[in-house]
Amino acid sequence: MKKSKVTDIGHTLGLSSFLPYFRFLRPHWKPFVLALLCGLVYGVSSGFGLPFMIDQVFPQIFPDDLEGNSTMSFLERFYLVAWFPLVFLIRGMSGYFNSYFINYCGLRVLEKIRIQVFKKLQHLPVSFFQKNKEGDLLSRVTSDTAQLQSALLGVSNDLVRQPITFIGALVALGVMAYQRDGMAFVLLCLAVIPVCVFPIRRIGALLMRKALGMQQKVGGMTAVLSENLSAYREVRAFNLEDKEVERFKQSSEEFLFARMKVVKYSNLLTPIIEILTAAGISVAIFHASRTSIRLDAVVPVITALYIAYDPVKKLGGIHNKIKEGLASLQRLNEILFAKETVSESKNAQSISSVDQNIEFKNVSFSYESLVENETTSPALCDLTFSVPNGQKIAIVGSSGAGKSTLINMLCRFQDPTSGTILIDGVDLRNLKLRELREAIALVPQRPFLFDLSVQENIEIGKSSFTNLSCLEAAEASNAINFINSLPNNFEEKLGEGGCRLSGGQMQRLAIARAFYRNSPVLVLDEATSALDSENEEKIKQAMEHLMEGKTAFIIAHRFSTIRSVDRILVMERGRIIADGPHDEIYPICDVYRKLFDQQMRSK
Repeated sequence: MKKSKVTDIGHTLGLSSFLPYFRFLRPHWKPFVLALLCGLVYGVSSGFGLPFMIDQVFPQIFPDDLEGNSTMSFLERFYLVAWFPLVFLIRGMSGYFNSYFINYCGLRVLEKIRIQVFKKLQHLPVSFFQKNKEGDLLSRVTSDTAQLQSALLGVSNDLVRQPITFIGALVALGVMAYQRDGMAFVLLCLAVIPVCVFPIRRIGALLMRKALGMQQKVGGMTAVLSENLSAYREVRAFNLEDKEVERFKQSSEEFLFARMKVVKYSNLLTPIIEILTAAGISVAIFHASRTSIRLDAVVPVITALYIAYDPVKKLGGIHNKIKEGLASLQRLNEILFAKETVSESKNAQSISSVDQNIEFKNVSFSYESLVENETTSPALCDLTFSVPNGQKIAIVGSSGAGKSTLINMLCRFQDPTSGTILIDGVDLRNLKLRELREAIALVPQRPFLFDLSVQENIEIGKSSFTNLSCLEAAEASNAINFINSLPNNFEEKLGEGGCRLSGGQMQRLAIARAFYRNSPVLVLDEATSALDSENEEKIKQAMEHLMEGKTAFIIAHRFSTIRSVDRILVMERGRIIADGPHDEIYPICDVYRKLFDQQMRSK
């Protein structure tokens, strides 16, 4: 985020930013109301009860004659003294239940916000993840929600208590000042309270900017950590251990520096308010010392004045907590309110099969620039071609030619900037998204396996087109032998990212997943690239059988895999420069001929 945006955040966010999330509180309105009632009781017992005890009860307990004699009976004295623990019992119990129920409601709301953020991430387009680091997104889901939770719970505990305590103390102060001659001036000492508003607002604005910067540094540090853990092989292979430690150390120091700024401003407000309130109390004491007012008459009033000032100090802390929470909310809102460029239309049509053709009409696409106000060169430029049902086409070209972007368009991971993609004459944007993706089986070059069992990883591919068992899919992909060699066979857990398997084994499970899915459209991103020559030949035979009667798109990195395709699309700089079978395009397309001859010579 640019600095200008950071400095403007105080104007764009306020307490109203929390309002959209109050809908999550509706299912828990009963404990919330109980929390408010308990907070009300706590505030009254603190703000009014304690000064009242000092003013009305203590004078009756302690004799006011010089000899210290008292005519009060034991039961009368016990009754009056019992009021003191009773007030604190009411205050303590109401404070406990206020905190408990507020925390219950706050945690429930934060849980729903966290789930909403995660749910939103499942529907955002590929371009969103290309622009945001994985570690930073992880930090938002974990660190920012935790910071928001801490802020809201800290605020909610005092948001009811302190205003009621303040009002109760003001009432007690007013009553006592009215009952005592010459004490009305004490009310003028409350004029210091509005003065406290200025440092509260100023420090709050500074704190919000610093808190936002701190959370960004947390995201940066998490991104470094996430990247390092994902690249543990490369770190060791290239002797990057010391360099990575230094990189993490620098990121950690940046976070520490940002965190200390937050600490500085969050702790600055309390002493400022204490100094101002102490000045107000000192004025009251000084004026009382110049009169004939007795000490026992002054103490309850000064106590009530102090109690009236204390909520002001705590409300200033609440303001700081809110600002810290708003900084985290800003980062969460960037996910929650991110535009879902790929969404399902209200009148989306079902797709039960692909009977006719897949057609690209004047399709162009440009990735959003990571730099504001900067345009990027288009990844696809005015693509127009048609693939009849059952045809197998290969897409070839150098790196960056637009092959993967074309597949992203077909799978509707992203929508074209202009133009349309049609399946049987229907625009992809008018088809049900779930059914569209079930109709396409994708085998990526680098498949991802979850930390689930072998069977669960294959069955992830289940669709309305599935007609094989998990065992049959494993046999068809030539994966059954290594699966049977695992200690628990199909029940074997594969570890994070399938780390317990070799590259070839992972690829075969991904192919088994495609067999199991049995979709009418296949997308193969060099699906045999990680296999040895013996298994590669077996898989090719199985894939040829799998592709019978289906429409197949093959991104070809090795030309030996495309000898049986019907057509070849040659791409360069986002455009199709040749379209036809090998024998037809080899003599006329320099790019294709150069790529083909280069691979043939390298064999």
